[in-house]
Order: sequence, then structure tokens, then C-alpha cells
Amino acid sequence: MNNKFYIKEITDKLKEAYQSIMPIFLVVIVVSMFVLPVDTGQMLSFLAGTLLMIIGMGLFSQGAEMSMEKIGASIGSKMTQTRNIPIILILSFVIGVAVTMAEPDLEVLAKTVSSIDTRVMILAVSIGVGFFLTIAMTRIIFNISLRLVLVFFYLLIIIGTFFIPQNSIPIAFDAGGVTTGSITVPFVMALGVGISSIRSDANAKSDSFGIVAISSIGPIFTVILLDLIFKIGEANSSSINVAEIVTTFDLRNDYIHEIPNCMKEVSLAILPIFIFFILFQIFSLRLNKDTMGKIMVGIVYTYVGLTLFLTGVNVGFSPLGYLLGTDMVAKNYTFMIIPLSIIMGWFIIKAEPAVKILTKQVEEITSGAISRKMMEKCLSIAIALANGLAMFRVMTGIPIIYFVIPGYLLALILTFFVPREIYGIAFDSGGVASGTLTATFMLPFAIGVCNAIGGNILTDAFGMVAIVAMVPLIVIQVIGLLFTMKKEKQTTSIVETDNEVIELWEI
Repeated sequence: MNNKFYIKEITDKLKEAYQSIMPIFLVVIVVSMFVLPVDTGQMLSFLAGTLLMIIGMGLFSQGAEMSMEKIGASIGSKMTQTRNIPIILILSFVIGVAVTMAEPDLEVLAKTVSSIDTRVMILAVSIGVGFFLTIAMTRIIFNISLRLVLVFFYLLIIIGTFFIPQNSIPIAFDAGGVTTGSITVPFVMALGVGISSIRSDANAKSDSFGIVAISSIGPIFTVILLDLIFKIGEANSSSINVAEIVTTFDLRNDYIHEIPNCMKEVSLAILPIFIFFILFQIFSLRLNKDTMGKIMVGIVYTYVGLTLFLTGVNVGFSPLGYLLGTDMVAKNYTFMIIPLSIIMGWFIIKAEPAVKILTKQVEEITSGAISRKMMEKCLSIAIALANGLAMFRVMTGIPIIYFVIPGYLLALILTFFVPREIYGIAFDSGGVASGTLTATFMLPFAIGVCNAIGGNILTDAFGMVAIVAMVPLIVIQVIGLLFTMKKEKQTTSIVETDNEVIELWEI
């Protein structure tokens, strides 16, 4: 029974989740105890949310490893065996649409855009991801330079920002961040590894990097196009509703009301992938009974884990984030907002489920040359800087275009100075880092600050996800550049030493 349900593996994942979330928990506790008082009811809700997040992340991590990664790799491998490029590209498009519709964070963003139906927004963005996933697959199959693809499409995006209202730009770039989350990343990255096996050259394995980066371009393009048609910049800018919790019954009701909503969201998220996999299994894969059993158990873990995680985040974390942002301005603690955001950014990235999938896959594909710990430290630095920069923008009201255009241009220039693996990992990291906790804790925190200082939520608070998605592109490449320069210097020293030895030997 233990082996069947992977009790030991789940225990290890729960331990990892605990270690990831506790630093965030402790930071919030310290602020609440010594800086800003928080209602007892809200604090109890936060404690309950933390517990659900730990359990949820542990189950999700185990489930994604057993199901999503296995499904993606199996489908990718089977697709490559056909050697039929049109079929590969059509299936990639379908998969891209299915997994993007599965992202809960996309629905949260779509609900803020009041001038267009939520489902239309989700479908349009999903089609954009599907289309760009086919571009990513085409690039891998035909060994097209990732740098060329990134430079071409990001320059088009930069040009496109001059043709849409300022209100729409944060929504467009935020969409690129929220679509590559906890469902999409494990599936798409595993699919990319499978597709890269169609080639036998030395760069085939490293070319699986960049698939998340290219896929996240699709939503930005789509929102720009939608704005030209529907003028979607007129979004709902109302503040976040914080439920009043007086008794333990209020706390119970708050969570009982949210669990069915999260169950529905996760069901809609996983169902398209599940149906697609079952059809693929019936007509093509034909995996054995043991493998199918493991995948099915993994899907259950993924479903339960993601439901618990989102419930904890939505009920326990988001309202507290909004309250902290509002109270820090109201009680004249504005000088602490940026430092606190930096500290939260350092720790919050460790609690993102999709980040764990990415760092694990990077370590495996690079055969340990780039370890999980190294990646996590790089991302912690990047997100800490990103949170501070994003909150500075919220408080000053500087248009986001003055951040994203220079930022992406710098990121693109850096690709000419670092190895292909480094900039591939960097651009993938941008999409992964802007995950659930950024959208549901830091964004409410930014909205609270923005509301309290009387700013424009659309132009000032929104765009936080976009900056969090952008900064890792720069930081990881800069670290990679410094590492490469150091390595080259060491290699030169060794060569010079060897030459001296040879000369002495000849004498």
C-alpha cells in the first residue's frame, strides 16, 4: 500500500513544501506582530491558508511528477516517432490551447477585463499560446536559433505597444506571465524534451529550453490584437473584497465557500488535458497498466493538491496581502513597503509550484552542471529585485512602458553574450517565476498600496506580474555572463600554466 500511494515520496514533498512556505509565513508573522496589527480572524485565516498551501504544494509536486511530466514526455516522444511534422504541429497547437485554458491564474486576470467576456478572453489567449507553442516546436525540429525567434517577436511586441492605450499594456504583459504556471510548465517542458529527441545533434537537448519563453509571447500578442478590436483597457479597477471574520464559524464558512470554487477551477483546468491524454492513450500511446495506474494516481494528487493550494492562497493569503498594503500606507509605514517587497520576493519564489518543476528539469537536462540550488538562488535574487522595482513603480506611477521596453531590449542584447543554454533557461524562468503567489499575494499587496495612495490600479498596480516575469531574464543572463567570463579566465590560466610547463620541459 505504501508503495502504491507513494507515502514516502509525498512525505518528502511535504517537507520541501514546508521549508519553502515557512519563510514567507514568518515574514508576515513578524510584520503582523511588531509593525502592523492584524485582526485575529484574518490571522487565523492566514494560518489555515498556510497549512492548506503546504499540504497542497506537497501533493501537487508529487502528482505533477507522476502525471503531468509523464504525460508530456510520453506524448512528445510518441509524436516524434511519427516523424510527421504537420501532425506534430497540429497536436502541439491543441495541447497549447488545452493546457492554457487549464491555468487558474489566467481566469483571475480575465475577470479584471470587464469590456470583454471572460471566456472569450481565456479562449483567445489560449489560442495565442497554442499558436506560439507550434512556433516553439518548429524551432526545435528545424534547429532554428532561439535568439532569432525571441528578438524577432519581442521587437514586434515593442512596436505593438505604441498602437494600444497605456491602460492595456500592463494587462498584455501580465497575461504573458500568468499563462505559464503550475499546469502549463510541467506539461510543456516535458513535451519539449520529448520533441527535442527527434534530433540527434549536440544541441538537441539544450534546445528544449526556450519552449516556455516562446509560449509566453503568445498572450502578449493576443491581448494587443484584442485591444485593437475590443478596446479591453477599460477594466474593472475595484478593490479586493476582504471578508470580515469574527468567529470560527465565519472562518469555516469562508473556506467552505471557496473550496467548491477552486474545485471547479481545477476541474476545468485538468479536464481538457485528461480527455486529450485518454484519447491519445486509446488511439496511439497504449501505455501499460502499471504506468497508467501511476498516472491516474498522479492526476488525483495533482487535482487535490492544486485545489488545496489555491484555496489557501485565495482565502488566507490574498486578503491579508491587500490589508497589509492598505494599512502600511494608512499608518505611515510607506518607507517599509519597498524593503518588505524585496524580502517577500526573495522567499516567495521558493513557494511557487512551477519553479520547482523548472529547477528540477534544468538540473536533469544539464546533468547537474546547473543545480537546483543555484537556480533557486538566481531566481530569489531576480524576484527580490523585481518586487522592489515593481513596488517602486506602483508608488511613483511611472508608466510600465519605461520599464518593459528597456528591460526586454537589455535582455535581448545579453543573449548575444551568453551561451544558448543560459539565455534559454533565463527566458523560461521569466514565465515560470511570475506564478500563483505573485498573482494572488503580491498583486493584492500592490493593489492595496495603490488604492491607499490614490493611484490608478490599471496603470500602476497591474504590471507587477510583468516586471516579475522580465527581471529574471536579465539577472540570470548577467550571472551567467559573469560565470562564463570567470570560467574562460580560469581556462586561460590553466593553458598558460601548461605552456610554461611545456617550455620548461623542452629546456
